[in-house]
Amino acid sequence: MAQPGKDSLWRFAPSPNGYLHLGHAFSALSNEAAAQKSGGRLLLRIEDIDSTRCRPHFEQAIYEDLAWLGLAWEQPVRRQSAHRADYADGLDRLKRAGLVYPCFCTRSDIARAAGENAPRDPDGARLYPGTCRALSAHERAARLARGDKAAWRIDMAKALAGRPPLAWLEHGAPHAAEPALWGDALIARKDIATSYHLAVVVDDAVQGVSDVMRGADLLQATALHRLLQDKLALPAPRYWHHALLRDESDAKLSKSRLSKSLRDWRAEGASPQDIRRMLGF
Repeated sequence: MAQPGKDSLWRFAPSPNGYLHLGHAFSALSNEAAAQKSGGRLLLRIEDIDSTRCRPHFEQAIYEDLAWLGLAWEQPVRRQSAHRADYADGLDRLKRAGLVYPCFCTRSDIARAAGENAPRDPDGARLYPGTCRALSAHERAARLARGDKAAWRIDMAKALAGRPPLAWLEHGAPHAAEPALWGDALIARKDIATSYHLAVVVDDAVQGVSDVMRGADLLQATALHRLLQDKLALPAPRYWHHALLRDESDAKLSKSRLSKSLRDWRAEGASPQDIRRMLGF
């Protein structure tokens, strides 16, 4: 199986919706180490498409925290908010192929239609029950024409019809992809006209990323990413999912749980060398 070489390109891609914690530091340092070992290059990408949660001061803190740790990255930094046209083009290609459909449902609509005992996707969310997939082309067009806000979902059955099974390289070995586990996944949200899944595969292709090292919580999402890469005729990077850092209660470190930030560690007197030693680098 193909292994990273001197032309490998790795990326660390945080969202500026909170301060970086030790889990982010571990991922960033893992990417740095992999790039150095392979003689490759390291990129930093700011995943800031969610304007409701992302803030400029968190973005500035990312640059400061990573520089404090001693990381260096190539310029310019790609900021997703500056490349919405790239994601719109990807969505348009899926529309033209008839692989996505508009969804007018709210979260409460989905909850009522799916029911409490609905099957769940790998992230634990209810699988979409297909309400808007059943709308006629005329009704879809009429609702869009009158200005009804719509998200866009992939028609999973159509996307998988007649194609061989998908796979990706995980730590150098083939790993079977099961995108059907995600059902008719959301490809573009109503508010930002894209999604993490669409944006990340477009970004990786545009930037020429060869190797994606990220947390194991995104392992299952890779199946959906491989499907989008296939349907958009985009190259598939090699993947390297690493274990997640956990706190004393065995919960993964996260911004939403207000896990201790790198800035907190620094304020308490920790040095970059302390953090690197603590994380095994």
